[in-house]
Amino acid sequence: MADLATPNLPSRDFSHTADFYARLGFTPSYRDDGWMILVRGDLQLEFFPDPDLDPARSSFGSCLRLDDVDAFHRVCVEAGVQDCTTGFPRLHPPVREASGLRIGALLDPDGNLLRLVENA
Repeated sequence: MADLATPNLPSRDFSHTADFYARLGFTPSYRDDGWMILVRGDLQLEFFPDPDLDPARSSFGSCLRLDDVDAFHRVCVEAGVQDCTTGFPRLHPPVREASGLRIGALLDPDGNLLRLVENA
């Protein structure tokens, strides 16, 4: 197995988190009362319980490095995540940044920021 890093993100409710990410193609690979792991291909997200989390004050995030950022953005839109600037969940479409990379963003229902970074 190749070296791998995975984000550890808070979830107010594992069932709600799993349902949200299932609409984006993630499936559970592990779950107990204190930890949940969701996978989609080579992407892996790990969650810990934080029932008192205020999504508007969350500072948790990660980058999802994607071969086709537009395809993942479409999956999010088709799942009903709105392109908007407020509220949770929300989506920001990919744009070319000064770095030359195309980057978008997904904020999940718990306020976790997942930067959608297209692989160079």
